[in-house]
Amino acid sequence: MAGKREKKAGRRPGALAVVMAAMLVLVSTEGSRGSAVSSPVSPLEEPAALLRTEKPAEVTGPAAPLSEGPLPEEEGETEEPERTVPAGPVPESEPAADTYFDGAVFLGDSRTEGFYLYSGLKTGQYLYAVGATVESVFSKPVWDRGTEKVSLLDALAELDCRRVYLMLGVNELGWSKIENFHDQYALVIDRIREDHPEAEIALQSILPVSSRQEAKGTYVNNRRIEAYNQVIAALAEEKGCAFVNVAEAVTGEDGCLPANLNFDGVHLNPAGCRIWLDYLRTHTF
Repeated sequence: MAGKREKKAGRRPGALAVVMAAMLVLVSTEGSRGSAVSSPVSPLEEPAALLRTEKPAEVTGPAAPLSEGPLPEEEGETEEPERTVPAGPVPESEPAADTYFDGAVFLGDSRTEGFYLYSGLKTGQYLYAVGATVESVFSKPVWDRGTEKVSLLDALAELDCRRVYLMLGVNELGWSKIENFHDQYALVIDRIREDHPEAEIALQSILPVSSRQEAKGTYVNNRRIEAYNQVIAALAEEKGCAFVNVAEAVTGEDGCLPANLNFDGVHLNPAGCRIWLDYLRTHTF
């Protein structure tokens, strides 16, 4: 796991004609790992077709002399180019090989479980729980690590990773205040940054539901999903995360999840999960 970043801040004052006084101000701050808000609704039920699997995937030298010109590079030493992660929507890119996901962790609810089971991706690590929310990932012991069960974020803290893909939000659609979803999701991002300061974070959009699910007239509907996706997109901008709008890959002309891509109107079948993977391959960051 990557170490903590050392934060440095300061400002050098300009020279004054007459020095009148000097003041040293010590400011101490204490970070928070976040606390959960209350959820007024029960999580969605998982379809019988999705198997419950609880096993995670086996997963300075001396200063150089001053010189007027550029310093020559020492033989055998190459500097790795700095990566720039987009803050906000990730544009389409050339298809990446599956090795791109070698250092990735996919964390989410039962839809992430479906991705693990049916996408065909053989690399990466997976942390998921049926009914997972931006609240429960902090403290609900759902992930079996052998001797005990821990929360998804505690399990993630123990893994080495270069990027984290989040798929959360469908189980929070019934929350009374969308602001609670925004604030709690922000805490999830903060916690991941605390545990993995060097990792790249991708917020995936919530996938749509089918027209049959829409007809039920419940809070699990595409109008509500669109509102939550706007919050997720805004959070990506605010927090400097990538926003991977995978929902657009599985949305039909009617704005719903096509019947041939889902099990029950909510969870993607193998065909839908393969489309999801193809979208991630062509939207790298």
